[in-house]
Amino acid sequence: MKIMFYALRPFDELAYAEKFSKEYGIDFAWTAEYPTKENLHLAEGCDAICTTPCDMSAPFVDAFADMGVRYLPCRSIGYDHIDLTESKNRGLKVSAGRYAPNGVANYALMMMLMLLRKMIPIMKRASVQDYQLKGKMGHDISNCTVGVIGTGRIGRTLIRSLSGFGCKILAYDLYPNDEVRKYAEYVSVDELLAQSDIISLHAPATKENYHMVNRDVLAKCRDGVIIINAARGSLIDTGALIDALETGKVGGAGLDVLENENGLYYYNREGDVIRNDEMSILRSFPNVIVSPHTAFYTDDAVESMIRSAYESVDCWSKGKENPYEVKL
Repeated sequence: MKIMFYALRPFDELAYAEKFSKEYGIDFAWTAEYPTKENLHLAEGCDAICTTPCDMSAPFVDAFADMGVRYLPCRSIGYDHIDLTESKNRGLKVSAGRYAPNGVANYALMMMLMLLRKMIPIMKRASVQDYQLKGKMGHDISNCTVGVIGTGRIGRTLIRSLSGFGCKILAYDLYPNDEVRKYAEYVSVDELLAQSDIISLHAPATKENYHMVNRDVLAKCRDGVIIINAARGSLIDTGALIDALETGKVGGAGLDVLENENGLYYYNREGDVIRNDEMSILRSFPNVIVSPHTAFYTDDAVESMIRSAYESVDCWSKGKENPYEVKL
């Protein structure tokens, strides 16, 4: 068995790939480049292709399938970059990465606290030695109502952490969880929107929840609401969010993900002219955090993501149940 890793980072992922290659007895090859027409040949002779979010549309899936590739393990929780329909048609199995939910949950909480306490303007003013208090007064999260949309592993972890601050916590999910009920109250979406000072999104990217935060939804929110998104960029209508920030309807936003981030995040674009007007506008706001999809990025998470790829291939090759498999 052999895995071809695309976009493998030599400064953090490579050591784990070498470690688990020995542990599972699975050979690997790698490139730091994302899949392109010019480097598809690197996968010849491999049984699996491991990727992070990149272009894995039907032409790429077909090209790999024609080479004899059978497995597409992702080392990211998200797998929406892969054409699942074509993968199913060509008989390729797909798996998602997995890592402890603490990193993303804590990152979302960090963004909440930074926005509530106005850390962006505080640090910018401190950098020019402006230490006045005017304009720096923040809000205590303990006095806030926080709404969490999506109570899977990350949402539940966030809720449990938030409970230590003494704030009121509301939750919404299609499938309520008994553990969450220990710390939060499940309510309808409209109730959550109307009552929350902060709304944190923890839902996957699906056709059903595309732009789940749109103009109509924002209109139902409290004035000055803070929006946190450490999940997927497609959950938010970015144009609607910008308009709401400009009017003050939204008081702040913590965005670790954006629409149309492919081709930007994880690349070195220093010195480039970047045509992403919405990102430029968001970065200009003093009450918006725009971070380049790094909420997941901890040492534990990187190790787990590489391990999950090897474990998936190991399970498939031995005909065992794969806990990471995406059911197509």
